[in-house]
Amino acid sequence: MFLNKPMAAVSPPLVPPLLFARISGILVAALVLSWALLFKSSFLPHSSLPSQEDLIFAVLHPLLMVIGFILISGEAILIHRWLPGSRNLKKSVHLCLQGVALGCGVFGVWTKFHGQDGIVANFFSLHSWMGLICVSLFGAQWLVGFLSFWHRGEVRTTRAKVLPWHIFLGLYTYGLAVATAETGLLEKLTFLQSRRTASKHCPESMIVNSLGLGLVLLCGIVILTAVSPKYHALQTKLMYSSDTKCLSS
Repeated sequence: MFLNKPMAAVSPPLVPPLLFARISGILVAALVLSWALLFKSSFLPHSSLPSQEDLIFAVLHPLLMVIGFILISGEAILIHRWLPGSRNLKKSVHLCLQGVALGCGVFGVWTKFHGQDGIVANFFSLHSWMGLICVSLFGAQWLVGFLSFWHRGEVRTTRAKVLPWHIFLGLYTYGLAVATAETGLLEKLTFLQSRRTASKHCPESMIVNSLGLGLVLLCGIVILTAVSPKYHALQTKLMYSSDTKCLSS
């Protein structure tokens, strides 16, 4: 009878956090798509004669950074909570999703550097500084994760030492990405209201403010799900049990 109780403790992850993460993720995606498609004029570059290409790149920036970078990287963090299968399968899917998010982040930053104004003109605000730091840190984190956790030559002690730092930096970078998006939303909305192209109570302001609240909600749910004590106890048990089997064999 006592042998069955540990199996009950190793139950599937809690459904409500994952469900709320899905709902908030869909809400964020719908809001940023509505903003980009319904208010294209708000993304016009500062140049007097913007081309259609400049407008496309300007609209792509929030889509890539929010949907491609934040939402996909958040899904990669949650992959261990719901994906069935072996730990190696979860690691490979996690690594692939993070690679897709990194590619979207790099291309999203490049869209701001593309255009007539050049690089220097787009590297002036707190939002731009935080964005470059976040994408650079995310790329370094992805590379370290690849070398430390995907490389089969790594020994158990090395993985055990790097794992806490990998989790911390992953969650820190994800929170930094959301904070960077919030500064970008505030910067854009302040610019629009200062030019009197958007009032404080217009539909566009409501969409942007709702998008900011949705990102905060999503960030909290993803981090809460990732740091769940029940989750980490299960992951630690599985990691050491699998490594023990490998060493004994």
